[in-house]
Amino acid sequence: MNPANAQTRADAPTAPAASAVPIWLALLFSVLIGAMYAVQSRVNGELGHQIGDGFTAAVISFGSGLVVLSLGLVVFRRGRRGLQLVARGVKAKHLSWWHLFGGLAGALFVLSQGLVAAPLGIALFTVAVVAGQTVSGVLMDRFGIGPGGRRPLHASKIVGAVLALVAVACTVSGELRGIDALWLLVLPLVAGIAQGWQQAVNGQVRVTAQSALTATFLNFLTGSVALVLAAFVHGLLVGFALDLPDNPWLYTGGLIGCIFIAGAALVVRTTGVLMLGLCIVAGQLLCALALDLFAPTAGHPLGVATLAGTALALVAVVIAAVRWRRPGHARA
Repeated sequence: MNPANAQTRADAPTAPAASAVPIWLALLFSVLIGAMYAVQSRVNGELGHQIGDGFTAAVISFGSGLVVLSLGLVVFRRGRRGLQLVARGVKAKHLSWWHLFGGLAGALFVLSQGLVAAPLGIALFTVAVVAGQTVSGVLMDRFGIGPGGRRPLHASKIVGAVLALVAVACTVSGELRGIDALWLLVLPLVAGIAQGWQQAVNGQVRVTAQSALTATFLNFLTGSVALVLAAFVHGLLVGFALDLPDNPWLYTGGLIGCIFIAGAALVVRTTGVLMLGLCIVAGQLLCALALDLFAPTAGHPLGVATLAGTALALVAVVIAAVRWRRPGHARA
């Protein structure tokens, strides 16, 4: 046997086995991920508002998450082994180098939370992010960027995506008529589009690393470096924000991000990018409903539009999850 050929076969990753996660469990967990997105948006938005500097808030959020993940690598050997597998995968060109930069999309998302979530309000911020996520999910599945490969866009998925957009538009329809600075929606819209790409490439890294911890650590590492550089340049131009709030809950955004980034990387292979995005929509709306009920904020009362939009988003997820067959067409 040729030793070179044997080494090549040893270094090449084996074909991933079918996911052991049941689809219903993956969808349910995706909804919970969406709820964490909404909570993190409120936490980081309030932190940026109280500091008066969204760049500093983003560095605190991403940096604290990086510290948590670094400790995780020290404790769990599988995470450290995952770094070796990723390095081998890139060297052997089984994984593209640009798959390691999903953290840039996460950095943009967290930065948009700190900069515009408070002035826009969580509802308006969410509708822009969700619109971007839905469009991005369709594109990622269409071109096979995620670890599940190219997925056909059945009519049910398209209908579900459209209903999801209608749901969030319905939820914030009253506020959209009164907003003066519509240009502020551009940043979360772009961040939402980048989120779909982030979920896809992080899923690819997780498959190669065989560890969600490794994929999440690399995500936070690249994002933290980008945010520190951006905050440093911003501080040189306008000054550094050094007055930090005392409320400990405002510093939990990084931990929340660790959980939902790792969770998304874990389930995206089962759900696909589009279905993951649609479930995140449902989770965001359900969490917004709960926040309005139990922790209301001024100017964002719970109304009929919020209830209707939440129900419609859940219907959208169900429609997109089911592949409807015409009568007489049997399963192959």
